[in-house]
Amino acid sequence: MGGHTEEAVEMKEIDMRSLSFSRHHNFPYKVGVPPKQKFWTEFAAAVKETFFPDDPLRSFKDQSRSRQFVLGMQAAFPIFEWGRRYNFDKFKGDLIAGLTIASLCIPQDIGYSKLANLSPQYGLYSSFVPPLVYAFMGSSRDIAIGPVAVVSLLLGTLLQNEIDPEKNVVEYRRLAFTATFFAGITQATLGMLRFGFLIDFLSHAAVVGFMAGAAITIALQQLKGFLGIKKFTRSTDAISVMHSVFSSANHGWNWQTIVIGATFLAFLLFAKYIGKKNNKLFWVPAIAPLISVVLSTVFVYITHAEKKGVAIVKHIEKGINPPSAKEIYFTGHYLLKGVRIGIVAGIIALTEAVAIGRTFAAMKDYQIDGNKEMVALGAMNIAGSMTSCYVATGSFSRSAVNYMAGCQTAVSNIVMSVVVFLTLQFITPLFEYTPNAILSSIIISAVIGLIDYDAAILIWKIDKFDFIACMGAFLGVVFASVEIGLLIAVSISFAKLLLQVTRPRTALLGKIPRTNVYRNIQQYPEASKVPGVLIIRVDSAIYFSNSNYVKERILRWLTDEEERVKAGGLLSIQFLIVEMSPVTDIDTSGIHALEELFRSLEKRDVQLVLANPGPVVIDKLHASKFTTLIGEDKIFLTVADAIQTCSPKFVEEV
Repeated sequence: MGGHTEEAVEMKEIDMRSLSFSRHHNFPYKVGVPPKQKFWTEFAAAVKETFFPDDPLRSFKDQSRSRQFVLGMQAAFPIFEWGRRYNFDKFKGDLIAGLTIASLCIPQDIGYSKLANLSPQYGLYSSFVPPLVYAFMGSSRDIAIGPVAVVSLLLGTLLQNEIDPEKNVVEYRRLAFTATFFAGITQATLGMLRFGFLIDFLSHAAVVGFMAGAAITIALQQLKGFLGIKKFTRSTDAISVMHSVFSSANHGWNWQTIVIGATFLAFLLFAKYIGKKNNKLFWVPAIAPLISVVLSTVFVYITHAEKKGVAIVKHIEKGINPPSAKEIYFTGHYLLKGVRIGIVAGIIALTEAVAIGRTFAAMKDYQIDGNKEMVALGAMNIAGSMTSCYVATGSFSRSAVNYMAGCQTAVSNIVMSVVVFLTLQFITPLFEYTPNAILSSIIISAVIGLIDYDAAILIWKIDKFDFIACMGAFLGVVFASVEIGLLIAVSISFAKLLLQVTRPRTALLGKIPRTNVYRNIQQYPEASKVPGVLIIRVDSAIYFSNSNYVKERILRWLTDEEERVKAGGLLSIQFLIVEMSPVTDIDTSGIHALEELFRSLEKRDVQLVLANPGPVVIDKLHASKFTTLIGEDKIFLTVADAIQTCSPKFVEEV
């Protein structure tokens, strides 16, 4: 009873305050003040909206314990939910899609493992266990799981900076498994703590530039196999690679290798062209890599081209993934190195997978849970690290093929895994004579799609700062290294964010003729200023990081306007109206800046007026007694109301 009485008194005070305010202004509507809530209530609401905006526990409410257990299992393993509705018609689509992406992934995996400086079988291992785990835990119907070019290159580059992959094969492999384990831990932790929003800090423009730069770098790295060069630089920057290529032109290139690589690269690009021209022929570019591998392997075997300097894959371990949990560094010198590399690789893999999942979910009009995706990706990489896999994620090229092949559910990943399993068990010896040039051609044709010219052009047209972020990431990857490019991408993204927060936009407003609407005079040149009144809109929350700038920018607007009216012999400024509808929040620094603005205006005989402050803002203004300082008769619902009171004789009849 006491709590209700206290609340009633509080509500009565608010109503009396609002009534007094309404009578003073004589307007039918007033700036409402939200009911005062307890601190913990507000804090809990803020935390819930930040970390649990989707209210993940809502389906568990008012359910029996047995039903809650079932719902919990379905939340952790979505396959238990959609699996009940699975039927033969869906399986037909998944079977065709799974077989199609398997034909694409097998040759790609062998090539991508070389990017990571690992033996070919590790690429195949990574397309066996992780897709199975994801099929049970993932929420995307279309994403195809396995090694990808960008993550393979990133992992290979970071690992070889710590351990020589040729001289210390075992230690290098162990560090790769360690990095994969901690990549999975990073991904799962972000998902369980519901920190999925953090990956959005890497802007779309930065990702476009990073991917394009990585594609160029990967393609340049493939010149070693494409040209048959034996001694090649370990650096990934374009200058070092091109120097290595041309310095070996006289004695290092092998013309037979070049002919094989160029012929099949042309075939792969032609197959891609056919697939783009006719969507019904999507299977042509999908099976082209496997056809290339088969034909080139047969050709090398028949002609014994390996004796003429054509480098071949040689031995690929037969059999499924051996356990590797004991090889992970949990102590010692390499533990921290594995953690650092794993975090970087895990976040990049996460960014790519979530972007791919969201893209295809939007195309099929269904929702994926970003946090669940992170947990699923993390779990599959943790399991993968213990079964001789390196970092796997969603592949855009395979996911596109999966989508176009008519996949219905994640069962297509299971079908792909079964095919990879059969390959590991029975077919790997047949890849012994596969030329490295073919793998290079397959990778080059695959990464070309990562260079999104249209996206870069659109970024240039929309936002020049975004374009700088895009090009900074691109040039950093191409001319420095993958990690430098990534650092530049993140740095520019954060720089843009800080710039927008610390330097928010403000606008001078004028009255649209024959209306009571006030808009930016730069956007609407016909909008007219009200004599004796300056109207300024602040387009951001006012925090400690920008409060001083906002105050100074408003005073500069005022100074410029005073000089203009003085030069034109116009009525001097008597009122400064701050339109606050875009101001979503304000902190103590922001209120302090408003107090300083009020005192500065007092010295100039200018009255400060506020228009349409939001619920959070007006609540804090009352709590800080700023409304008492400025006077409640100086706070209005709209700019039109403020003008009607401040300068009624200058308002046109509507």
